[in-house]
Amino acid sequence: MRRSNARKINRVDNKSKTMESAKLQYRPSRSSHRSPNRNSSKSKSRIFCYTSIVFVIAFLCYVFLFSSHVRFSVKRKYGIVIDGGSTGTRIHVFEYEVRNGVPVYDFGDKGLVSMRVNPGLSAYAEEPEMASESVGKLVEFGKQNVPQEYWSSTEIRLMATAGMRLLDSGVQEKILEVCRGVLRDSGLKFTDDWASVISDPVGISDGSDEGLYAWVIANYALGTLGSDPLQTTGIIELGGASAQVTFVSNEPMPPEYSRTIKFRNFTYRIYSHSLLQFGQNVAFDLLLESLVARGHHQAPESVKLMDPCSPRGYPHNLMSLKLPPSSLSDRTRHLSSLYPSGNFSECRSASLSLLQKDKESCPYKSCYIGSTFMPKLQGNFLATENFFYTSRFFGLPPKAFLSDLMAAGKSFCEEDWSSLKSKYPSLLEEDLHRYCFSSAYILALLHDSLGIALDDDRIGYANQVENIPLDWALGAFILQSTAELDKDHSGWFANMFSEDSLILLLFFAFFILVMFTAWYVSKWRKPQLKTVYDLEKGKYIVTRVGRCS
Repeated sequence: MRRSNARKINRVDNKSKTMESAKLQYRPSRSSHRSPNRNSSKSKSRIFCYTSIVFVIAFLCYVFLFSSHVRFSVKRKYGIVIDGGSTGTRIHVFEYEVRNGVPVYDFGDKGLVSMRVNPGLSAYAEEPEMASESVGKLVEFGKQNVPQEYWSSTEIRLMATAGMRLLDSGVQEKILEVCRGVLRDSGLKFTDDWASVISDPVGISDGSDEGLYAWVIANYALGTLGSDPLQTTGIIELGGASAQVTFVSNEPMPPEYSRTIKFRNFTYRIYSHSLLQFGQNVAFDLLLESLVARGHHQAPESVKLMDPCSPRGYPHNLMSLKLPPSSLSDRTRHLSSLYPSGNFSECRSASLSLLQKDKESCPYKSCYIGSTFMPKLQGNFLATENFFYTSRFFGLPPKAFLSDLMAAGKSFCEEDWSSLKSKYPSLLEEDLHRYCFSSAYILALLHDSLGIALDDDRIGYANQVENIPLDWALGAFILQSTAELDKDHSGWFANMFSEDSLILLLFFAFFILVMFTAWYVSKWRKPQLKTVYDLEKGKYIVTRVGRCS
């Protein structure tokens, strides 16, 4: 019995010791079972992760603030375009703003100033060096209208048109090189390829770009540039040396007649072609020359040749015409053989013959003028330049029918020259003389060749919309300036770290350093905790352990 009791006492003592031992033990956190290397690796991973997050957040903040700075910034800019036309050279100086990365133009009195000098650059074919004086005057005008601090960043471009295209390429280059010398020394931003004769995309100097630029400014002024292509308006220009036809077409086109431009979110597939030598002045000279050349092969006693495009009584002066080589006596003989008859219908017929020359050699399905491809006209059109001047001379409204122009032109052609001079004393005789031909030529071009009905209201005659001149040089400036901005925006990443953004970048570098330091200090000061199982309380408790223990 004693032994039995002794065993019992020993069992209780052992149990008590076991409980005391268990009470003093603690349950370490799960991480305490891991090796020190593993704990160190996990700590480094967390530091790297947190640091990366801080850097990403800071970088995104920088990008946001930088893009906001770009979006809400307003920059003042200038640009210059010199239009080397056939009868004169004109400079356009543009002042505009870039707001939120988008150019905002003002083509009114505040944002556009222009100056013209005569004659055109093509007049210096015999003495190219004389072009420097003409261009020099224009450059000085341009610099007077641009603050000096903007000179080095203001682009100046010279773009010559039909008058220069009529010259041999060697003569063109000599005149252009003289102009380039003036532009290089101007102090404005210029490179040699910014002075050129307007050409098409494949390098043929047909001037299709001229029509394209006119289309751009017309649709910008109408508010249709940057919208549905089917809502755009076509352009038909009648210049002095050439005519341009440009419009959006969905018909298949040979690549040399098709142009594609992108503006904002829209792509436009455009037919554009320049009809060289079909401008009003050159066409009239060609018509008179054809009459004189016809008389050149006839005997002096032959019947006088009729000139249906000149009012009766008009005194011809053919000395200014570019006739084939002949003696002065031959010129005088043919001068006397031309009889001005002032017949609108015959003048229209003669104009149509000029427009349809070489049509039999057309290699395409449709050639409305000569052997030049042209799809069927689509949509509304603005007829500009000499179309507008002629309709305005006859007092016609902007949306006049061709039948109205036909009636006005017929009445004008049938009047006597002396009567016309008395009625329009302020006009130069040379200009007054051409209105008989121009009215007949427009009918032959728009109705007889392009198929526009006499009562079609799709055609409007204008040289400006609101306060915006429909000058192709303005359209060229719009495309060039937007292309330049697109190029600048394509380098947005480089711009973020440009010199202008250095201060902002340093600020964010300091911000990152402060954030990382604050995080590290707070992490270092945070106490180490361990989980212990309290047998008396029968639950786990969290106790603080010194970082160095």
